[in-house]
Amino acid sequence: MTSITLPAPAKLNLFLHINGRRPDGYHNLQTIFQFIDIADTLHFSLHEGSGIHLENSIVGVAVEDNLIYKAANLLQPFAKSLGALHIRIDKQLPMGGGLGGGSSDAATTLLAANQLWQCGLSLDQLAEFGRQLGADVPVFVRGHAAFAEGIGELLTPVTPNTPYYLVLKPDCEVATGQIFTDKDLTRDTPPITIPHALKQGGHNDFLKVVLAHYPQVKEAFDWLSDFGLAKLTGTGACLFVAFDSLVEAEHVKSSVPNRWQAWVCRGRNESAAHLALNRWLEQHALTPN
Repeated sequence: MTSITLPAPAKLNLFLHINGRRPDGYHNLQTIFQFIDIADTLHFSLHEGSGIHLENSIVGVAVEDNLIYKAANLLQPFAKSLGALHIRIDKQLPMGGGLGGGSSDAATTLLAANQLWQCGLSLDQLAEFGRQLGADVPVFVRGHAAFAEGIGELLTPVTPNTPYYLVLKPDCEVATGQIFTDKDLTRDTPPITIPHALKQGGHNDFLKVVLAHYPQVKEAFDWLSDFGLAKLTGTGACLFVAFDSLVEAEHVKSSVPNRWQAWVCRGRNESAAHLALNRWLEQHALTPN
């Protein structure tokens, strides 16, 4: 019970509508978050001593500014089991791609630290801590595909279809702040209902702005559009197309230009982090906090 390894899965925004700008400067949005089965892997272990020790931190980013460290630091005051928390990450998800890698890493850290330190916090409490770290963190903490509103923190579990996806990452990182403040960003898309979203889907209001500012994304978008309805996830730069069969998705992947990263993955409505955590709890005859 002193170590655990958990995945931190990526997400896709199946659509992303901006419904308006709030007085505090944030935007009201609607989206569906769905997990996919590509992930970072985080290894957690307790050792003698105290504090938080993070290996493989992001080059150029102070450890204290890393979302993984910040997540663990939020839970440290609640620790009932003494020990220094060592964290090592095997990073697979690209930065600046809209796949939610940093948010997922933070959520997985909250889930793991809660168990190893025996904090005894509920999912509701962990999701609230996650909200302090970023708007996308709560959905990873809760671990189920969701229709999101507000700034992304108001979550309703949903079960969209789970096709195979081809995901492309052009050779660039999109600056989220630049895209959110762009004068050409559509901010008045009318709200839709959950049944409408599940049946008819929607679009990504950030797509037009991202394509205008990032020619690498536009090139990949035009290429991918030859094989289906290409979509942008989050604020980019990753793009995706859904396929009914694994064979079809793999066939298209085989022709992806070498200058782009590409993954074939499956949509998942349950987070791989939660599934792995539940297996760990069963092995140790424990019940979730």
